Formats: sequence, C-alpha cells, structure tokens
Amino acid sequence: MALFKRIRKIKAFDVFLVAGLTALALFMLLPIVFIVNHAFKPQNELFLFPPTFFVKHPTLRSFELLFLHAGSDVVPFTRYLFNSVFVAGITLALVILFSAMAAYVLAKKSFPFKSLAMSLIMISLMFAPETVQIPRYLIISGLHANNTYFGHVLPYLASPVAVFLLIGFIAQIPNELIEAIKLDGASEGRIFTRLILPLSAPALATISIFTFQGVWTDVETSSLFMQDETMRTLAFYVNSLVSGLQNSVAGQNMAAAAGLLVFLPNLIMFLLFQRMVMATMVHSGVK
Repeated sequence: MALFKRIRKIKAFDVFLVAGLTALALFMLLPIVFIVNHAFKPQNELFLFPPTFFVKHPTLRSFELLFLHAGSDVVPFTRYLFNSVFVAGITLALVILFSAMAAYVLAKKSFPFKSLAMSLIMISLMFAPETVQIPRYLIISGLHANNTYFGHVLPYLASPVAVFLLIGFIAQIPNELIEAIKLDGASEGRIFTRLILPLSAPALATISIFTFQGVWTDVETSSLFMQDETMRTLAFYVNSLVSGLQNSVAGQNMAAAAGLLVFLPNLIMFLLFQRMVMATMVHSGVK
C-alpha cells in the first residue's frame, strides 16, 4: 500500500526527465561500447558491409599481433608502456603539489604584485598549445632535457587551469578554520597538508583527470623533444602505428587494439573520480 502511494506521488514530468536522461546516457555510451567491441573483432568482421556494431566472434588476435609487431622492433612495447605510466605518475604528483601550493598562496595570502600574478594566470589560459611549442622547445633544449624524463614532465608543471580551479575552491575554505589550526601551533606546512589538501580533494580529483588525460595522450613531447626512441611514450607509438597502417587492410585490427589500450586508462581514471568531479562543479567541497 505504501509503495502504491509513493508511485502516485511521482509526477509525469519526473518520469519523462528520468527517461530522457537515461536515453541520453545510453546514447553517449555507444562510442565506448563500439571501441571495446571493435578491438575484439576478428579481421573478417572489421570489413563487413553493412558494418556490425557488436562483435560476433570475439578474439584476442588483434592484441597478440600488436605485441608481436612491437616485439619485432628495436624498442619493445613494454618500454613505451613503462614510459607512459612513469611519466604520467610523476607529472600527476608534481602538478597537484605545485598547483595546490600556488593556489593556496594566491587564495589566502597577501603579497606584493598578487593582482599581477592573477592577471598573468588569466592571460595564460587564452594561449593555444600550438603558440608555445617553440618557446617550450627552446627552454627544454637550453636545459639539455631532451631525451630525459624531465623533458616529458617539465612542460606540464606550470598548469594555469589547475591553479585557476584550485584558487576558486580554496578561497571557499573559511579563514576561521585556518586561524583555529594556527592557534593549535600548526606550521604552514601542516596547514597545507592537513587542512588545505583534504578539503580540496574534489578539485584535486578533477585536476588529476585533466592532467592524466593530457599526459597519457600527449604526442607532442615525444615528437619534438625526444629523439631517442627508448624515451618515447605509448601514445606516440600508437599514433605512429595507426598513421603507418591507416591505408593497410592487414593492420586495422592492430590499430583498433592500440586505440583501446590508450582509451581504457582515461575511462578508468574518470570512473574513479567522477563523484569528486561533480562535487567540484557544484562547489560542495566545503559546507
């Protein structure tokens, strides 16, 4: 009886809203389903006409061919994978640390030329990545960071988007909390690690997703700054593989498998932090 009363309270608008959002979610899920199915299709299913959306006879042959193709080269596939994982991990940790420290100072401290610093951050948001390729190359070459992991990490350390997002989030933290922990004898380092970072966790999760996606799929750094093949990343290898096989019928299954390997970490990263991302968007980090 109680269930019947609850059903009667549901409005028609709520039903249409839920149905519409569900349909939209399923529609947006289709590319992901296609990428996964495409990677497991055998060679003959890739060129069926009309094309099939779902795989009929799934196989791991595409991944086997991909690893064998990389194994026949001078640099093994595992080297590209290690470079990507190592660079992404180090870059993610350093970007979070530097961006959070800069945002804390800009949001809660007073110092000369603070307005100028904020203005420069705002201006840097307007630059397209292509406009800074030559300055980046000159800086990395001047520091002799070519063919080093430092050359991979350095272009991402200054992240205006991360600093801008964190400034708005940290500014919401009540000053009374900071003063209270200072009265307990906490140093600036303790305030930063025990108060600012935990309360900024949703914003940090959002930054982690953006940074990881940018680093994991980055081809520019390996193309411009790395002449040693052993220092290049998985994204560069996949891009070169797909470019070389785009007109090759025999290589399309390897290209499909490689595309899935690049896509999956981004999807996993988003699924892990999606709730915190939503918390950042509605500014609900501090109540």
